Amino acid sequence: MPRALWSGAISFGLVNIPIKMYGATRDKDVHFHMLHKKDGGRVHQLLYCADDDKEITRDEVVKGYEISRDRYVTVTDKELRDIEPKATRAIEITDFVAAEQIDPVYFDKPYYLLPEEQSTRPYALLARAMKDAGKVAIGKMVMREKEYLAAIRPLDGLLLLETMRFADEVVTTGEIGTPEVEKQPTKHELEMAAQLIDTLSGKFDPAKYHPEYREKVMDLIKKKAGGEEIEMPPAPEKPGKVIDLMAALEASLKQARGGDGKSRRKAPGKKAAAKKASARRKAS
Repeated sequence: MPRALWSGAISFGLVNIPIKMYGATRDKDVHFHMLHKKDGGRVHQLLYCADDDKEITRDEVVKGYEISRDRYVTVTDKELRDIEPKATRAIEITDFVAAEQIDPVYFDKPYYLLPEEQSTRPYALLARAMKDAGKVAIGKMVMREKEYLAAIRPLDGLLLLETMRFADEVVTTGEIGTPEVEKQPTKHELEMAAQLIDTLSGKFDPAKYHPEYREKVMDLIKKKAGGEEIEMPPAPEKPGKVIDLMAALEASLKQARGGDGKSRRKAPGKKAAAKKASARRKAS
């Protein structure tokens, strides 16, 4: 069992459910240290003042916010401590909303919430009630002196908390703008694209996907550590520019179906086929 990252309580109305919070993800990135190429010694970063042209110590550094080019407002650690959010031990739920109303762009980092020994019953009650209602709880919490917006949702009998981005932290589609389409897709192109999507459709299985680059990096490190001679593979060819969209769709569909153009998907049963035929008749 991993170590709890935070402990407190879920609070809604007059109900308090003591919980502990655990990380729901693990860092699997490959991390490198900086070494001196000449002798392999560790390289450390130093604090350097460009105006004085010298190295300075940590206690000579203050925080500064740039308000215009080369103009800064400095703040002290005490000033920041005086206005930091109160370190309460509660996740205060303010709203319950439908899960489909939250765009995934607002989600940041997931954590599991597990009940303390004395709170298993109200914890299970909340998880079950939220699942039955199809609702997600929205609230605020303070962790490591930082205020977070959070969403809590039921998952496999547990409660999963996801820290969220505030509205002003999300770039909206309106700010980006809709690209102008030179020529709208034809009916035949849409049909071909729909067939390609249907051929490639299936149930999501996270175990199916692998971090290929990370695995190659770790394999390279393992081989070099074992003294193997490394022979690097040739660089992959860059994909060409799509000139004929229809030809590209047809080739993609043929490839997805196994090269001979025939679907590799399991044929639907009699009931499923009848259901589809009925739906087509209604649509027509």
